[in-house]
This record gives sequence, structure tokens and C-alpha cells, in this order.
Amino acid sequence: MVGAIWGIVFTYKNIARENITTPEDAAIPSTPVRGPFTLKAQADIIRTHALKISGGKTYAEMPRQIAKVDGNGQPVLDEKGEPVMTANTARDLWVTATTLTTALNLGIVTYAFSAFILLFGLISIWTGVVFWALSRRQV
Repeated sequence: MVGAIWGIVFTYKNIARENITTPEDAAIPSTPVRGPFTLKAQADIIRTHALKISGGKTYAEMPRQIAKVDGNGQPVLDEKGEPVMTANTARDLWVTATTLTTALNLGIVTYAFSAFILLFGLISIWTGVVFWALSRRQV
């Protein structure tokens, strides 16, 4: 049980020191991220924003390179008339979004695992007390 409580406190402290607040369009808006529900809301909204920026495409669905465009939005062409290709920076955004959502989801798992261990500890103590009480009964 001590380990479970330590896991909950450790997770809470590490999340709190990041000073994350959910944005206005999150499922739980304008709330400091501390517990599993706000962690989930933040992870979900990061994915929603990343999808919006990438035009609804995930990392695997985006090409590695895209045509470079000028200030008017027209493709820049090389001497042969072929589009000049450049790295697709939207894929970089997905790497960042995936890293952040993975960290947030890991916090949820840590809370769930710690809660399970705490519950298991309480059940174990309760079972021990019941068997102790039964052993003290006169037959």
C-alpha cells in the first residue's frame, strides 16, 4: 500500500510541476492537469489539434516530402520544371504530439496501476483481519 500511495504522489507531483492547463476547447476546459481525467482531456486535445494541423492525416499517412511553395502558394519549380521538394514539417509535429500524448497516457496508467495496487492492499488487509477474527472465535 505504501508503494501505491508513493506512486500516486510521485505521479501527481511530476505532473503538477509542469504547470499544464487544458485549453478552452478540451473536454475539461481551463483546468490544471493533475489527475487521470485531466490527463486524458489534455492528451485527446493534443491529438485533435495535431489532426487539424495535418489536415486529418496521421504520421504514417503523410508523405516524407512535399512540394516547396512560394509566398503566393505556388509550387517552386527547378530547372527541369519539376517541383522542388522539402521536408514535411507536419510529420515533425506528429512526433512531438505523439511524445506528449504518450507521456500523458503513461500518467493515466500510473494512476490506474497505483489505484489497483492500493485496492489490492486494502483487500489483503481486510482478508487478514477476517481470518484473524475467525481464528479467535470459540468453536
